[in-house]
Amino acid sequence: DDYLAKPFSPRELVARVRALLRRTQVMPPPKPGFVVDGARVRLDGQLLNLTKLELGLLLRLLAAPQRIHSREALLNAVWGTSAEATDRTVDTHVKTLRAKLREAAPARDPIKTHRGLGYSFEP
Repeated sequence: DDYLAKPFSPRELVARVRALLRRTQVMPPPKPGFVVDGARVRLDGQLLNLTKLELGLLLRLLAAPQRIHSREALLNAVWGTSAEATDRTVDTHVKTLRAKLREAAPARDPIKTHRGLGYSFEP
């Protein structure tokens, strides 16, 4: 979430990296039923076949459950700021992620849509 224009001082780079590291959050343990092992995710013991982007979305939502994540924030976190993706791209990937979660646990729908705001994870 930072940008450094060229030419830049090495001291400025180190200072900004340290500031970013101070702002990073430790990811809390996943919610009950979810087991995250590297790039593998299990829900109630069933392995989910997620793409890299779906995994990124899920991990981002799991990192701050019950917090509303805007489409723009998810786009920047998962696709990066230079990606040529749109808000609709986020919607499409959330839709496929929901379908895969429902396959593993039909009674659950943990990803909630907040119209005009974004998405949240409700365990």
